[in-house]
Amino acid sequence: MDTSRQPPLGRFCDVNGRRLLLYRSGSGGPAVVFLPGGSALGLDYLNIHDRVSEYTTSVLYDRAGTGWSDPAELPRTAADVATELRDLLHADDVPAPYVFVVHSLGGAYARRFIQLFPHEVAGLVYLEAFYEEWNTYMADERLHVKAQPVPGNLMLRLITLLSRGQYKKMFATWPREVRETLLARHLTLDSQRAGAQERSNMPEVIAELKAAGPVPDKPLIAFTALGTDAAMKLMMPKKVLHEMTESKVRLYEALAASVNEGEHRVLKDARHSTINSDEPDAIAQGVRDLWQRVR
Repeated sequence: MDTSRQPPLGRFCDVNGRRLLLYRSGSGGPAVVFLPGGSALGLDYLNIHDRVSEYTTSVLYDRAGTGWSDPAELPRTAADVATELRDLLHADDVPAPYVFVVHSLGGAYARRFIQLFPHEVAGLVYLEAFYEEWNTYMADERLHVKAQPVPGNLMLRLITLLSRGQYKKMFATWPREVRETLLARHLTLDSQRAGAQERSNMPEVIAELKAAGPVPDKPLIAFTALGTDAAMKLMMPKKVLHEMTESKVRLYEALAASVNEGEHRVLKDARHSTINSDEPDAIAQGVRDLWQRVR
């Protein structure tokens, strides 16, 4: 039996002819909404979500084309994803303004959301999230954002095999029935392919954001993880990795300085892909601090 086909938590909401998975807990506002990174699913952030739901409404979801949500042609524009999220939140009667917790690629969609619907965002917590000035802070061109072809099935199978241990460690504290189903979903070729497809148009997304003008000023906390993903250690020389880490610190310091109420926090023992499971206490505290600041 394929345990990956049915989500262990949440329900489906109809948005523009597609069913999107949404898991909502807690009550009150402003609501906290999690935007997953590329190759990530909404339930990957369940550990932080559960803590947030103790004091306000917390929302996890899967974008169309990912996780348990209906298929969509990938990649998509940032505007398409941002508008879809707004429609989902409105359809489920989650009142604005929102506090967004955004990880990696999710930052691109959050920043486009702010450009399109500035009055519906109260603040943001960036978990090593996309910032369109990345290339400006990476002196080594090997670290620049480039168009990436989607790997074939053989490479996707290898990636799936190598990532099994990481996912098992990430979800070690999740409830068993959630952990097993979430792990099974991640370890499908469809899930890995969707993640690669979503990331394949990053240069276009950067151009889209910059063409739309400045991102409106919103309070934020930006987290930088100083640890290194195992996959990056395999692909990059140690010197380049060291340079990337130092450049990330400067990048997120600049992001925090780009708004009137910005703050930068460094996580010594966290890595990019597993930031919320590596340092859950620090992340949960950051979300609460930002939420209290803007409520």
